[in-house]
Amino acid sequence: MDDNDNGHSARNPRETSQDVSQDISQDTFRILLRAQRVWDTDGSPLPAFDPATAPGDPLTLFHRWFARAVAAHQPEPHTMTLATADERGRPDVRTLMLHDADDQGWHFASHTTSRKGRQLAARPEAALGFYWPTQARAVRLRGTVRTAPPRDAAADLRNRSTGALAAALVGRQSEVLGSARELAEANRTAWDRARHDPTAEAPTWTEYVLVPDEVEFFQGEERRRHVRLRYRRPAQEAPAGTWVRELLWP
Repeated sequence: MDDNDNGHSARNPRETSQDVSQDISQDTFRILLRAQRVWDTDGSPLPAFDPATAPGDPLTLFHRWFARAVAAHQPEPHTMTLATADERGRPDVRTLMLHDADDQGWHFASHTTSRKGRQLAARPEAALGFYWPTQARAVRLRGTVRTAPPRDAAADLRNRSTGALAAALVGRQSEVLGSARELAEANRTAWDRARHDPTAEAPTWTEYVLVPDEVEFFQGEERRRHVRLRYRRPAQEAPAGTWVRELLWP
């Protein structure tokens, strides 16, 4: 995580409050921007992280950090950023939800016909990012992406809420929308189907699994002596499940 601002600024953000429904000037925007704080933990100390005590694999540490983010009441700790690239190498990024993290990798789902689905078909590599400001923590992953068996996608749909299933049934993600009315009609039909048939299938719905070759854990520190621990897969001749751990300059 880059951190080039002044962090815990003494400026009171309330001093810049105004009717945000109106357009603001560039100068006002900059004042608002520079008044924001990072890691505003209401006076609670940031958690300590000694990389010497970190487990030998990143999944164990991710599970541990995720549980602590939940315990710290981090809103939506399962929200993550997914970065992909198109066939020309142009990057793309979006926010979505983590569906699982296990020995297979980090799981998420989408339609194969969506922009991310098409990009992953052309370039099956991606990066994920998690940010938990209540703990001043971030996790980054890079690796290859594979598709899970269709039965996993079907099980994922069965575990979704009615609204989430309806959204998957609507499909057509990333396509140009003609009007809000068109979406409302498609959504109404999908909701009705999801209510009456919770096992309904969306043919293009696919579960993806990112298999990381790098996982970095970032722990913020008040004096900007941030801790960055990277797990990296070694050369192919190393035993399966082996990770190299190394510290990075903040």
